[in-house]
Amino acid sequence: MPDLPTRAFVRAARLATLPMTFAGRTAVGLGRRVGGRPAELVAAEVQARTAEQLFTVLGELKGGAMKVGQWMSAMEAAMPEPMAGPYAEALRRLQETAPAMPATMVHDALVEAFGSRWRAQFTAFDDQPAAAASIGQVHHAIWRDGREVAVKLQYPRAAEALASDLRQLNRLTPLLRAAVPGMDARALFTELRGRLMDEVDYIQEATAQRAFADTFRQDPDFWVPDVVEVTDRVLVSEWVTGTPVAKIITDGPTIQRDRVGLLLVRFLLSSPVRVGRLHGDPHPGNFRLLDDGRLAVLDFGASLPTPRGWPPRLADLVRAGRDRDASRLLETATQTRLVRGTDVTPAHLLELVDPLLEPLRHETFTFTRAWLRSQTTRLSDPRSPASRTQRKLHVSVRNLLVQRVAIGTVGVLCLLDATVPLRDEAATWLLDRTRPSA
Repeated sequence: MPDLPTRAFVRAARLATLPMTFAGRTAVGLGRRVGGRPAELVAAEVQARTAEQLFTVLGELKGGAMKVGQWMSAMEAAMPEPMAGPYAEALRRLQETAPAMPATMVHDALVEAFGSRWRAQFTAFDDQPAAAASIGQVHHAIWRDGREVAVKLQYPRAAEALASDLRQLNRLTPLLRAAVPGMDARALFTELRGRLMDEVDYIQEATAQRAFADTFRQDPDFWVPDVVEVTDRVLVSEWVTGTPVAKIITDGPTIQRDRVGLLLVRFLLSSPVRVGRLHGDPHPGNFRLLDDGRLAVLDFGASLPTPRGWPPRLADLVRAGRDRDASRLLETATQTRLVRGTDVTPAHLLELVDPLLEPLRHETFTFTRAWLRSQTTRLSDPRSPASRTQRKLHVSVRNLLVQRVAIGTVGVLCLLDATVPLRDEAATWLLDRTRPSA
């Protein structure tokens, strides 16, 4: 495999092929439809080929491009029905696989990290990658003390490739808007540019992983692998077994789906309080269900420090919306500068959030694709008051990560069709909890 493309114009050209190819295939499909081929067959063909193009380009470029593809895979449940099928498989493949580095390149990275005698660190090392991440790939090995480990190797010049992607990712806006109509794609990319460069810093990732591992050590619900060794381009952690959540999504029994859904919610809500950090990448490839029922959590390259727990006033906002107290909702939103000016009414703000908070009004709630698609359809209609209100809100860059994690988690819950006691979990970790002092 050639070196990871890093020159800006090369990567820009590859990214540019996505929306251009999508448009070109749509035009070709229209011509075939006029020529007598059924519209449904043409549409299916166009979508399937575009999905394959999406996987190929994002997977080969890796970096920020693949990261967006992984995030989109978590949002498959929100895609319009005609697009969900052909995109689902191609996007899901990004969670576990991507074109791999050759063994010689892998060995070069290990020499750089551990010196020419790098094999002395391991009693066994598998040259074939076990998984691919957005900026690196993972190999199974046996550490010198006999522990099974995962060796995450950063792709050569990954930082340069990522920086190039961050300048070019706006080219994916048409595809992201098509996949998730209610998402402000440009705001998302602004937030990504502020966060993704942290992911090439394995030292920082190891610090975050150690914080989660220490907090959840001996925990009955979660397991985080310990960091064994870290250098600038290599992160060695304990090996994780278990059933990938992506597999549970496709063919897991209801009991597993509900168990994973509960633990995802508990992990999201409790981590800012217990760890002082929010895990920033809730796509299915980062979670495994262990045989003992615990949820194993991987990949801490993107995490948000939360030394004071959840953001101030978040609980007040959620409570007001849950209780349908429109006046208090607008007052709190104004105090937090989510709303500025006087052109947002209490009724319109409540109309925006009311259906989204329905899961908090029931002892349990079943998250479904149909429910999520109804919300994205409602929010994407430019004629609706909810859509107009949404465009008037001002979400800070910091809170965009919180919003993205929440949306991604809900997307995974809907893929699982999970029934979850969200009301009680939110009460425990957010709504009925006194925020810790600084």
